[in-house]
Amino acid sequence: MARPGSTQPTEVELQILETLWEHGPGTVREIHNRLAAQRDTGYSTTLKMLQVMLEKGLVRRDDSVRPQVYRAAKSRTRTQLQMLDDLTHKVFGGSAQRLVMRMISAGRISAEELAEIQKLIDTAEEQSS
Repeated sequence: MARPGSTQPTEVELQILETLWEHGPGTVREIHNRLAAQRDTGYSTTLKMLQVMLEKGLVRRDDSVRPQVYRAAKSRTRTQLQMLDDLTHKVFGGSAQRLVMRMISAGRISAEELAEIQKLIDTAEEQSS
């Protein structure tokens, strides 16, 4: 039995989404030209990736114009939250605390980031009281 396809974007799909989030909707040619600045890829590969992303629901396509225009189906923030939720459930048993503790204990958070996190915690505490 075939494994169901993932709805999460791959690394290449994330690069395409980044170009759409940064520059807005575009044709295959426009998206391909943006990607070519970052990686060596063929036009047909870009087209195929966009078709796969359309099937996965990662992009939307406007068929009312020629050439067709693609746009991200979800915002960057919504995609990040969905991917973070998926990671938290898969790797940390659904515990955000375990995720944050692992990041802190691994030394992957700078002093500036810790200060920003503390501000977020303080704000959340004020709002909950």
